[in-house]
Amino acid sequence: MSKPLILVVNDDGVTAPGIKALVEAVQHLGEVVVVAPDSPQSGMGHAITINKPLRLTPVNIFDGIKAFKCSGTPVDCVKLGVDKVLHRKPDLCVSGINHGSNSSINIIYSGTMSAAVEASLEGIPSVGFSLCDYSNEADFIPSIHYAKLIVEQLLKYGIPKHSLLNVNIPKLSLKEIKGMKIGRQALAKWEEEYVERIDPFGKPYYWLTGKFVNYDQGHDTDEFALANGYVSVVPVQHDLTAHHVIPFINENWKLKATGGDEGIVPKISKEEFNL
Repeated sequence: MSKPLILVVNDDGVTAPGIKALVEAVQHLGEVVVVAPDSPQSGMGHAITINKPLRLTPVNIFDGIKAFKCSGTPVDCVKLGVDKVLHRKPDLCVSGINHGSNSSINIIYSGTMSAAVEASLEGIPSVGFSLCDYSNEADFIPSIHYAKLIVEQLLKYGIPKHSLLNVNIPKLSLKEIKGMKIGRQALAKWEEEYVERIDPFGKPYYWLTGKFVNYDQGHDTDEFALANGYVSVVPVQHDLTAHHVIPFINENWKLKATGGDEGIVPKISKEEFNL
């Protein structure tokens, strides 16, 4: 049997230490091809390039591995990689290893996870890896160990179609990590504000700051796993429907199907919407 074809992408750029670590983790598990941004693309989410041409350039960065740098976003890298580099769907797409956490709500903003989501939308088994350490000198040895382990399981057992995995590794040594926990996304958010400053020309500019707040006390969440020394593995899907809200609206709202002056009359308070 031929080796599985593995597409490696990221959002920190093709020269980032994290993608080098991910290539090291998977290079003996199949035929590996890298398509990654030519510059850091953190926080790009699921953005795609539609108003300017994209460039795709071969690079000789990974020994014995075919690799390309792309002028676009992480999602562009997946789309171009499948269509113009591989010319077919790969057997697996791995994204990362990101410098910094993508647990909880961070998945919404993450270019790392959006690349994996894009691959999954195309029916490609995929996983995003993130290390909870923003330093370029971060120790990726534990991440390499767990990335290899998880990819081996994915290649052997697969994952239900149109789902993917969000994997976060704590900032600990391999000996300190207690293992892995499969869980759910925690209810948490960024409490943000913009700091106003003045540039040398006397004009104001703004810098985003804030702190991450976890409102979830559950012991089955990604935040709990990371805080307690475990690698967090969260299965993710594309369906953003709040299924539990459908019966709530049907039971509590008066919906006038034919229109008219009454329209929609909610029977719930503003506070109940502010979840």
